[in-house]
Amino acid sequence: MRAFLAVFLIALTLTVAGMPWVRRVALALDIVDTPSARKVHRTPTPLLGGAAIFIGAILAVLILYRGDPEPTVLGVLLASTVVALTGLVDDYRPLPAWVKLAGQFLGFLILAYFGIRVRLPVPGAVNYAITLLWLLGITNAINFLDNMDGLSAGIAAVTSSFILLLALFNGQFLVGALAAGLLGACLGFLRYNFPPARIFMGDVGSLFLGFLLAVLGIQLRFPDNSNFVTWMVPVFLFGLPIFDMTLVVISRLRRGLSPNTAGKDHTSHRLVRLGYTPREAVLILYLFSGILGMMALFITQASIVEGYVVGALAALLGLAAIGWLEHRWQESETHESTT
Repeated sequence: MRAFLAVFLIALTLTVAGMPWVRRVALALDIVDTPSARKVHRTPTPLLGGAAIFIGAILAVLILYRGDPEPTVLGVLLASTVVALTGLVDDYRPLPAWVKLAGQFLGFLILAYFGIRVRLPVPGAVNYAITLLWLLGITNAINFLDNMDGLSAGIAAVTSSFILLLALFNGQFLVGALAAGLLGACLGFLRYNFPPARIFMGDVGSLFLGFLLAVLGIQLRFPDNSNFVTWMVPVFLFGLPIFDMTLVVISRLRRGLSPNTAGKDHTSHRLVRLGYTPREAVLILYLFSGILGMMALFITQASIVEGYVVGALAALLGLAAIGWLEHRWQESETHESTT
């Protein structure tokens, strides 16, 4: 526990201390996010906040291991670094979507080399395929979620805290150390990013957070329960990013748009349209992420019947919420077109 606390405090301190310097570099290199009709902010805002998150989290873990991490940790750090560098290049000079996916695929190959994958009772090739789909899905879901001040980092902090808690319960030191580092770095970043933001994390941050959190999710182990039910734990932990990405993809395909198109149609934007302030919308989504985390804790101890009943109810509620939000969106579109 003291080691986790040390990693958390080191990551928090490094991120808070490094953020002003990263902000200056972003302004000096003109790496800023300019306002547009598809974005919420109204003034040019420096990117690269994610670089401070990356440095804070990675250095904290390396300090814990005195610069000589175990092979599994080394594999996770190397793969996450490749993905973070891909995001960094994209922040400086926007890359095609396929190049960013290629960077994530390279991260997957590094993990596979170190034997890091989903371990379900299915053939090995299927486990690797599931691992790849999970990594790509969650990484880009967190990237999609970076659409309002404080949202992506806050959800990552909530998710990291639950992963840390689960690691403590199950004696997983490696997962716990990485989760503690992420939690500290995210909270340090929120000091500058909570509405109104003074810096954005950029793709270097959102891709790094998404990839590393996805890895930690599949590394969780629950020896006291069956894999037949505990596979749902990571799904609940990442329930909010999965929900938001599903909503956005369905909505954009319905309107004949590419899912990769930028727009103000995310869950957070829809809450603002319902009358909430941006800060209230972000806090509401924090709350729902926490509720899903509590459900994940329940699943770790649930019987097979209990787990699947809860999972089915959550899926039905999620689909109903998507249908309701999309219906309200269509109503607003109709109203705008007639006024």
